[in-house]
Amino acid sequence: MDESNATRGKRLASIGLENTEANHQAYRTLLVTAPSLGQYISGAILFEETLYQSTTDGKKIVDVLVEQNIVPGIKVDKGLVPLAGSNNESSCQGLDGLASRSAAYYQQGARFAKWRTVVSIPNGPSALAVKEAAWGLARYAAISQNNGLVPIVEPEILFDGEHGIDRTFEVAQKVWAEVFFYLAENNVMFEVAEYTLNLLKRRIPPSVLGIMFLSGGQSEVEATLNLNAMNQAPNPWHVSFSYARALQNTCLKTWGGRPENVKATQDALLVRAKANSLAQLGKYTGEGESDEAKKGMFVKGYVY
Repeated sequence: MDESNATRGKRLASIGLENTEANHQAYRTLLVTAPSLGQYISGAILFEETLYQSTTDGKKIVDVLVEQNIVPGIKVDKGLVPLAGSNNESSCQGLDGLASRSAAYYQQGARFAKWRTVVSIPNGPSALAVKEAAWGLARYAAISQNNGLVPIVEPEILFDGEHGIDRTFEVAQKVWAEVFFYLAENNVMFEVAEYTLNLLKRRIPPSVLGIMFLSGGQSEVEATLNLNAMNQAPNPWHVSFSYARALQNTCLKTWGGRPENVKATQDALLVRAKANSLAQLGKYTGEGESDEAKKGMFVKGYVY
């Protein structure tokens, strides 16, 4: 639930709605009030607007989440900007003032944080871009922990490009090695498909408690099937999900901005939540999925 207002605007435009705070509030209200959502979802990453927002009935969204036994989190990065001196690559901004913002987010009820940066394979990746991504993630993680927030560390290797999976594997190893080097340099505490698991086992310490995968433009069903495949054998960490589009695509189209569709939309959300809850246990079958849930959602150069 951490899309920026601009990205949320694109989602609303796809169903013919204006990008207004009232529409943001209405949609997020129906998500967090879905009955029994907390049986399948353990945390919700919020955009800053949502962290301070109330439902259409006047209850704080953070309080509604807690009542559902869902831990509130917060997206703290400020998006991507061009990285000077690189091969048209990007860096993530948001470290300035992060300590004070993190303290305020904790007071508002957030208990974990997320920082997303990206690495582009077609543009290198240059050593500068990899180091910048790793260092930024490490500083963010250290600042988050100092303010009581558990950091989600997210260096995203973008899908864009004509390279194969072996090149992705090579770059991912390099990026994750650098990330954990700088996490250690910054005294960050580690409390928190075949190629993917091989990569993780080579680069991620067993002391990391959980790894949450993005859906990354896969269809709802594909994202769930891949998560399920990675949980067919025991792993040293908990392998689970942190999905936006792969939980909400069918929901958004079912809702269409119409109050009479709220119940059907919440039912659709619970179907996807339960499917992924089963997948992180390796027990998802894929039976009875709709055609809508099988549609791919990849967008070239996707930004939040």
